[in-house]
Amino acid sequence: MKKRSQIAEKYKWDKSCLCSSEKEFEERLSGFEKYIALFKKFEGKLTSKKAVYDYLKLSEEFEKSFDPTFLYISMKRDEQLDNDTSNRLYQKLMNFYTKFSTETSLLSTQMKKLPDQLLDEIISDKKFKDYKRDFEWIKKTKVHNLTDDQEQLLSGMDFFGYSSVMRNLSDVDIKFGKISDCKGKNYSLNSSNYGTFMRSKDRTLRKQSFTVLNGTFGKYINTFAGNYINKVKADCYFAKVRKYTSALDEALFNEEVDKKVYQTLIEKVHENLSVLFKFFEFKKRQLGLKDFSIYDCLAELPSQAKERYTYDQAIDLLKRALAPLGEEYTNLLQKAKHERWIDVMPNENKRSGAYENAVYDAHPFVLTNFEGDLESVFTLAHELGHAMHSYFSNCSQPRPTAQYTIFLAEIASTTNEMLLLNYLLQNCSKKQKLSLYNKLFDNVKSTIFRQTMFAEFEEKIHALHESGTPLTKDLLCDVYFKLNKQYFGKVKLVKEVMYEWARIPHFFSEFYVYKYATGLICAINFANRILSGEKDAVKDYFKFLSAGSSDGPINILKNSGCDLESGKAYQVSFDYLKAILNDWQKEIQN
Repeated sequence: MKKRSQIAEKYKWDKSCLCSSEKEFEERLSGFEKYIALFKKFEGKLTSKKAVYDYLKLSEEFEKSFDPTFLYISMKRDEQLDNDTSNRLYQKLMNFYTKFSTETSLLSTQMKKLPDQLLDEIISDKKFKDYKRDFEWIKKTKVHNLTDDQEQLLSGMDFFGYSSVMRNLSDVDIKFGKISDCKGKNYSLNSSNYGTFMRSKDRTLRKQSFTVLNGTFGKYINTFAGNYINKVKADCYFAKVRKYTSALDEALFNEEVDKKVYQTLIEKVHENLSVLFKFFEFKKRQLGLKDFSIYDCLAELPSQAKERYTYDQAIDLLKRALAPLGEEYTNLLQKAKHERWIDVMPNENKRSGAYENAVYDAHPFVLTNFEGDLESVFTLAHELGHAMHSYFSNCSQPRPTAQYTIFLAEIASTTNEMLLLNYLLQNCSKKQKLSLYNKLFDNVKSTIFRQTMFAEFEEKIHALHESGTPLTKDLLCDVYFKLNKQYFGKVKLVKEVMYEWARIPHFFSEFYVYKYATGLICAINFANRILSGEKDAVKDYFKFLSAGSSDGPINILKNSGCDLESGKAYQVSFDYLKAILNDWQKEIQN
């Protein structure tokens, strides 16, 4: 792999709009210290509109300087994770921010405690119009606030390390040993290469990967279960303390999502499990198998296409695929390339994977590790979708409402992917088309169906505890196994699947996974409307891209033509998938 110095400049992001140099970084860092004293002057004095307004303006002034500085050093560190200078500067900034957060923590508590009369005056004052949503939220959530002493006590409870216990056990302490393929060749199995082995064309290798990895988790199931049960108990306890009816209600309340959305997702996925079952049948036929097991679900097809692309070709392909969104959108893709918003190529010790990040006063940035395969093109499309969402929200919204919520975060990225996939399906060979069908449904299986199954597991386990049912390892494994039987239909299960829940880290971010499913459903919905030429479809999509957090996420989607509280959005998406399955069947028969 090339060193960072060997990568051409055109493939490196240009960070100069954030910070010009390490010297400027050091100068800014030393200048941040003054803000601690400036903020502390407001302690105990947020009792009038003027004081609150001045506090908000100081916060904006601080963010305007701090945010790009933080992003600059984070990106610089990610370029070469072993760079001592970048790591040292990053740590210096984080040390300051820890000190700043500690010294100014009382102010956020005081903001939450503003009296209703003052809140009403602020909300009705046009001077505060950019902050109206924030103060409406403060008023709405006051019923769930605790006393100052209780809040201080809870804020110090950073010792519930359920997630780190799970991660340390699964990623560090557990060793999975050796597995072998159909020819007897041995491989060392670990969490990193598990996905590669599960996509292998060697069925023996897939089966051993699945049974050995999940079976190893089964050997430690008492520890994993004890840790997760304590996490569930903590979720339910803190929800009760804050006067929520359940842990699920707390999570949805804080996302401004009605419980009906969660329930409708599960209901509509249940109604459309036949889509998943039909995919399994097609995959079974294309793999030439007499039976189809759970360890076959991710297998590559025998005729999997292997196209190669340069970075220039990838950008040109994306511009063609995303052309239905209009010239402004495709010009921005070219601008992102020309102005070097993207750090493209892998280099030694560069952060793996891909991400997008943005601050209000600069264009977005994307990190990727472009390898030239089709997956790299889809990754680029995905991250540029995030970038366009950030760009249009930042351009359209004032700073306080520019950042979109987590619930909306994966929609623009996957809409880009869906538009790219549909373009490729219209402009490819039969062999490529079969590979694309498989790619789409692998994603649908993993993102819509599997994440909904996870969401249902979480809901059931938390509800069981809240109803007084004792949680045990056997109960957790039994609930998970029965859900797999429901969601996988005639697919043959192996007993080791009952332990799979223990290796899912997202269960430690309670009630998070359902957003992956709703995100892809919305993306299919948007892409389908755009490509069908539906009136105002593109206009509605740009409403979504530009909305930031100016309203609740469900209202933003509803105003953009995607209503997750009714069944229509789900059915549009599943009808599209059924149409793709019909096309797939025709291709197989021809």
